[in-house]
Amino acid sequence: MTSTTVRAACPHDCPDTCAMRVTVENGRAIRVQGDPDHPPTHGALCTKVSRYTERTYHAERVLFPLKRSGPKGKKEGSGQFVRVSWQEALADIAARLGEIAARDPEAIVPYSYAGTMGLLQGESMDRRFFHKLGASLLDRTICASAGGDALAATYGGKVGMHLEHYAESKLIVIWGSNSIASNLHFWTFAQKAKRDGAKLICIDPRKTETADKCHQHIALLPGTDGALALGLMHELITNEWLDHDYIERHTQGWPALRERALAWTPERTAEVCGISADEVCALARDYATTKPAAIRLNYGMQRVRGGGNAVRLIAILPCLIGAWRHRAGGLLLSASGWFPRDGRALQKPELMGNRRPRTINMSTIGDDLLRESSAAFGPKIEALVVYNSNPVAVAPESPKVVKGFARDDLFTVVLEHFMTDTADLADYVLPATTQLEHLDVHTSYGHTYALINEPAIAPLGEAKSNTQIFRELAARMGFTEACFSDSDETMARAAFGQAISFDALREHGWVKLPLPEAPFANGGFPTPNGKCMIDAPGLGVPDHVPNYESVQSSPELARRYPLAMISPPARNFLNSSFVNVKSLRDIEGEPLLEMHASDAASRGLHGGELVRVFNQRGEYRCKLAVSPRARPGVVNGLGVWWRKLGVAGTNVNEVTHQQLTDLGRAPSFYDCLVDVQAV
Repeated sequence: MTSTTVRAACPHDCPDTCAMRVTVENGRAIRVQGDPDHPPTHGALCTKVSRYTERTYHAERVLFPLKRSGPKGKKEGSGQFVRVSWQEALADIAARLGEIAARDPEAIVPYSYAGTMGLLQGESMDRRFFHKLGASLLDRTICASAGGDALAATYGGKVGMHLEHYAESKLIVIWGSNSIASNLHFWTFAQKAKRDGAKLICIDPRKTETADKCHQHIALLPGTDGALALGLMHELITNEWLDHDYIERHTQGWPALRERALAWTPERTAEVCGISADEVCALARDYATTKPAAIRLNYGMQRVRGGGNAVRLIAILPCLIGAWRHRAGGLLLSASGWFPRDGRALQKPELMGNRRPRTINMSTIGDDLLRESSAAFGPKIEALVVYNSNPVAVAPESPKVVKGFARDDLFTVVLEHFMTDTADLADYVLPATTQLEHLDVHTSYGHTYALINEPAIAPLGEAKSNTQIFRELAARMGFTEACFSDSDETMARAAFGQAISFDALREHGWVKLPLPEAPFANGGFPTPNGKCMIDAPGLGVPDHVPNYESVQSSPELARRYPLAMISPPARNFLNSSFVNVKSLRDIEGEPLLEMHASDAASRGLHGGELVRVFNQRGEYRCKLAVSPRARPGVVNGLGVWWRKLGVAGTNVNEVTHQQLTDLGRAPSFYDCLVDVQAV
């Protein structure tokens, strides 16, 4: 028996980006473990990824190219596919795409997101292919662009604290994050700080597992985070808790925001947020007087209409009290802007030439698939190539998404590991490799270490990497540019330019970025003038922006659908990944809606029964849990289940909408009114 250990990296859309070690015996991966030498990972993996071999060797894995042999949708005989050769599949796909491109290449749309966060399998040869083809561009907004654009407008980039330094903080505000479930390794540093006497405060509409372990939980209403930040600023001003020197030297635009914040008394803030004035005052006092104070902001709170403005307001708070002076003070939402990635080398935008294709927003794919050609929209979408994503399950307002994907005149190619909801509606399903079967390099948005993922095993069946599939498809399309022959290693060596040594990554598995311990102790934000931009160019001073759907902004709608719904991820899933891993689904149980006892009582509900969650867009069915995790007036629809594994073939996105955030053109998943009845 031969046994080897291979260095790897977790590919999933999670801030932890764990360094892994894969044990291989006789060509088969038998164990996936966290790298004990990597400081953020320190040997531990989450429950999901520790079972990665179960996912890789899953009995339902797609291992050969499949071609549709029956109708789409729910028609009689639908859902049938036959195995075909790679040669047949690629020839037919190239012919179909070539025929459409001859009329108008913008009728072809790529659809991908973060099924893998790798720079090679996520955003290299695929982008080259579509740039050369002249296909529509994709605005990849579905998760984080509201907060990301807001942070960049304020700080100049997606930058923040070092993860490890939270262990030294004396106050940690965990804002919009269920860290135990979705940022486990940050939580270990927060726990170290807690053992050393730090106070932990959780701000979240839901009483999460993380809130259970914090000293205090502030259960504000969804979409009111910006109002809370303004209320905190009011208290910082009126109690003289400001660091005037830091504000004067390292911010721009404070006087105008100061005037705005003075209107947000604790009483007004409390009324808007659905909390008490005492909670506002006490939080401000703790934040201003406990040093060093740190905020761990996460993306849950920006999935509402005013999410961008809210992130801008929260990101300004550390500047007002000078928290950045300490390496254990400040804020982290994303660290991805620290990484010196060379996107042009990977993606080759020059292949577009003088063409400037339209851009399709992935968050409005439901509407866009149902549009006809027009001068404003451009050509009707005739073909989709989907990879690293499962839009039929995860995109908002899924009744429209399903209807669009079920179009008989839409040609859809899906690169996948499993027959997801999206693959079920494809014309071709192409078998893609998992993280254990290909080379990749990774950045992180939760720490400051670059990582490598070496292939641990040979691809199973006839699976091919994303890079290889697009390489071969380019050859079939007759693309002759030399860049389409680049190997994965060639692209990996170019991914970081000269800033990070590929050979060092290969030797150690990971490389720490050379960054200051306290990056903004003396200002130096990556903005043009080095200051925190309170009045960001083109945006002005941030403000609280109410939800599209709330008692305040849409009272008539709220009378019909009086419950606000958020749809945070189920603990044992990651977006729609892992839903088909039986051991994890067994832990999760079944699709669940959490409701406060008072809301249940007023509807004659008791918990445990099947309920319908509905609004003007649709309904989905799930089991009701009467739970203290829900606050009055808010229900928690845990997601994102595959539709076909849910009740009645739907999931929580049956009732979400496609309206976009104030910044970043992102979806407003948590800005949603519903009502609930027993089935």
